[in-house]
Amino acid sequence: MGLRFRKSIRLGKGLRINLSKSGVGFSWGIPGFRITRTAKGRTRKTISIPGTGLSYVKESRSKKKRKS
Repeated sequence: MGLRFRKSIRLGKGLRINLSKSGVGFSWGIPGFRITRTAKGRTRKTISIPGTGLSYVKESRSKKKRKS
């Protein structure tokens, strides 16, 4: 069993800073739509129907430069 840590700080309407063991992430959104930039550099877009528990999440990985 692993130890996890996560703390979310609300900065204003729809904006949050998420602190975790892996780093700092940012999240912005309104009810039904949210964009998250994770501590590992990934971007996550979430579309949901508020009050139903139904959501769709699309995550894209960070683009790393390759050495030539």
